[in-house]
Amino acid sequence: MKIPVLEIFGPTIQGEGAVIGKKTVFIRTAGCDYECSWCDSAFTWDGTGKDDIQMMTTVEIVTKLKKIGFENFKHVTISGGNPALLKQLSELIDTLKNLGFKVGLETQGSVWQDWMISIDDLTISPKPPSSKMETDFSRLNVILERLTERINFGHVSLKVVIFDENDLQYAKEVHKQFPNVPFYLQVGNDDLVTECSEQLALQLLKKFEWLTNKVISDPEFNEARVLPQLHALLWGNKKGV
Repeated sequence: MKIPVLEIFGPTIQGEGAVIGKKTVFIRTAGCDYECSWCDSAFTWDGTGKDDIQMMTTVEIVTKLKKIGFENFKHVTISGGNPALLKQLSELIDTLKNLGFKVGLETQGSVWQDWMISIDDLTISPKPPSSKMETDFSRLNVILERLTERINFGHVSLKVVIFDENDLQYAKEVHKQFPNVPFYLQVGNDDLVTECSEQLALQLLKKFEWLTNKVISDPEFNEARVLPQLHALLWGNKKGV
């Protein structure tokens, strides 16, 4: 089956989660089962990007990656939307790994796919109250139970994006439920229209300072790690980087 691809870009760096700073190439797929209020990739699900969708085979995707230059990257990130909706990613993931690439992927933890076992860097990012979405913790629990061995080997982590105090409390509850899963808190970008990268960076750094201070003063976050949105600090709201 073909894969709905919106864009393939890079090499760049991963700006979020456990692999922050990692050099990678992105494959962004279309479609999502969520409609987060602050989504910075809403074009993957709100219809505005439908004309950019290309239905691509694994061979076609690998051919495009080869044009980028296999010698210039060793890591591929499958992003969305929610790529976990796509059962047909199994062939692509296996092919990339057979070619010697590490594969990363982020999902909100709403859908299980058997190919998740093969992902080298799997970030599960349940969405906090500010997203206007509701987490199905029974599904999330099942997914993490199935990934227990991958968690033990450091291939799976949880990440919650933080915009306000309610999100922080939600993150605390997630962390309590899954204390053995590596846990990341990350500043959210609620200004997706500012074109001035310097202005946005200052806004995000202030939020990062606020979040850092909250984590430092709260013993319930002793095992958590707090992160900025690195790509937003570097390039602002620019797409395709």
